[in-house]
Amino acid sequence: MYPTDRRYSKEHEWVRVDEGVVTVGITDFAQDQLGDIVYVELAEEGKDVQAGDVIGTIESVKAVSEIYAPVAGKVVAVNSDLDGNPELVNSDPHGDGWYCKISLADSSVVDSLMDASAYQEFVEQSE
Repeated sequence: MYPTDRRYSKEHEWVRVDEGVVTVGITDFAQDQLGDIVYVELAEEGKDVQAGDVIGTIESVKAVSEIYAPVAGKVVAVNSDLDGNPELVNSDPHGDGWYCKISLADSSVVDSLMDASAYQEFVEQSE
């Protein structure tokens, strides 16, 4: 169910590594729990972040949730398509609904995140 080319955090973010830069988004499970997403506050481009830092928020009809940096580094891009189309997070959370890109401070940190099967097990245990 979850793409195997990514790693996953316990806060339900995913990362996909491409040459020292990770693309960050929230998982299908997370968007489903949130419901219809109506607003996304994007990360600040150029900002240095530590793993666990709040880098933005997602507002749905049910709640406002924070997005956490799953890795440390510098925010090098944000998905400005979410400004006018926050529902992309609902319709394509693992694709066009990505949140931001972070240039990794330490690529070995990615290995500490869950792979797809471990994340699936984590989700099943939390339901």
